Amino acid sequence: MPEKKLRFAGIGCYHQGWAGISRIVSHPAVEPVAFCDIDKRHFGHVDKRWPDLPKFSDFREMLDKMKGKVDAVSVGIPDHSHAIVTQAALDAGLHVYCEKPLTHTVWEARQIAATAKQAGKVTRMGNQIHSEYQYRVIKPVVQEIEAIGKIKEVHSWISAAGHGRSGLIERPESPEPAPSEVDWDQWIGPAPMREYGGDRVYHPFTWRDWQDFGTGSIGDNGCHLLDPIFTALDLTAPLSVHSNHSGMNDEVYPAQETISYVFPGNKWTAEDTLRVTWYDGGRRPTLKFPGLPNGQELPQPASIMIGEKGYLLVMHWGEPKLYPEKDFADFNWPELDEANHYHDWVDACLEGNTEISDNFAYAGPLTETVQLGNVAARFPGEKLEWDAENLRVTNLEEANRWISRDYREGWAVEERA
Repeated sequence: MPEKKLRFAGIGCYHQGWAGISRIVSHPAVEPVAFCDIDKRHFGHVDKRWPDLPKFSDFREMLDKMKGKVDAVSVGIPDHSHAIVTQAALDAGLHVYCEKPLTHTVWEARQIAATAKQAGKVTRMGNQIHSEYQYRVIKPVVQEIEAIGKIKEVHSWISAAGHGRSGLIERPESPEPAPSEVDWDQWIGPAPMREYGGDRVYHPFTWRDWQDFGTGSIGDNGCHLLDPIFTALDLTAPLSVHSNHSGMNDEVYPAQETISYVFPGNKWTAEDTLRVTWYDGGRRPTLKFPGLPNGQELPQPASIMIGEKGYLLVMHWGEPKLYPEKDFADFNWPELDEANHYHDWVDACLEGNTEISDNFAYAGPLTETVQLGNVAARFPGEKLEWDAENLRVTNLEEANRWISRDYREGWAVEERA
C-alpha cells in the first residue's frame, strides 16, 4: 500500500519562507505541488528543484486553481498579510503553517485562532525554537522539578531594534516604481497603497521596520523569547501593559523600547500577579540579586526567570543555566525526546492531530500579547488596562483604534470570534 502523502504548497519563497519550505519538504511524506510569491525573482530555489510545478503571484488564484490538489500550505510572507492569507487557506480546508508573529494586529490574532478552531485543521506557528531543547526543557524544570520555586518576575531582552535595517525613518522622497517581476499590488495586500520605493526600502526584507507592514522588534522576536515563558508558566492574557521608548513617528517603530506586562498569577507564580518585562534595541535589565550576574553581564538574546529559590536563564540559542551556580552544580537537566518543528507539523497533518503544540489556539493568545506591546508603544508612559475577553483597553479609549487596522478594499480579514 503506498505511503500517504501530504500535498504541499509554499506561499512565500524567499528567506524565511524558503527556509520553512525546504525543511517541510525534507519530510519524506511531503509532495510539493505548487508555489506562490509576488516576486518572480524568488522562484530560483523552486525552479532548480521543481521546474515543472505551477507557480503563482496571487495566493487567491493558487487556492482556486489548485482546489482539491493541495492539503497544506506554509505562509512565509511579510507580517501584514499573514492573516488574510492564512484565513483564506483555512477557509479552503487546508492545514496551515504560518510564520511568526501569527498576525499583524491583536484583533487579527483573535480572528485567526477562531477561524482555525472552526476549520478543524492542523495549524502551527513558525517560531521554530519552540521545538528546540533549550525552550522545551523550561516547562519541566519549572513545573515538575520546581528547581527555582515559584516565579516572582521575568525579564526578556534582545539587541534587535525596531528600525535600522533600511536606515530610513521616513518614506523616500522620490520612490522608484516596482520592477516588472514584482506584483506590487499583491505585496501591499491589506495595507494602504504606497510606491515600491526601491530595493531595500520595503521589499524584500526591510518591511519589518515599517508600521504598515512589520511589527517591530517585539513582533519579530517576542513570539520567540516569550514563548517558553508562556509555556512554562501557563500564562493567559495580560492585565495591563506599559511602554517607554526612544521615540517614534507614524512610519517606523522605536529604536529602543521597554515594555512591561502584568499577568494574573497562578500556581506557578509567587504572587497574585506576575510582571514580565521586555527590552530591545540594546536595552538590558539591571538585575541585582544575590548569586546572579548583573543584567549587563548576561548573554543575549535571553530571558531570566526570578524564582523563590534561584534564577533560570533561558537562552534563545545555547543551553539554559541555573543560578547561583554553586547551588545548582549537581543539577541534572531533564532528558527529552528530539522534536522537529516542521516534521512534527507534517506528521500531525497526516494524523489529523489538531492538538499539536504551538497551534493557533496557543499562538493566537501569544501573538495578542506581543502585538499589545505595539499598541502600548503609541502611548509611552501610559499604563493600558486590558480587557482580553472584549479586546479593549478600558482606561484609554483612543488606544482601541490600534487593536485592529483599516483594510484596503478587497483585503479585509473577516470577523470570526
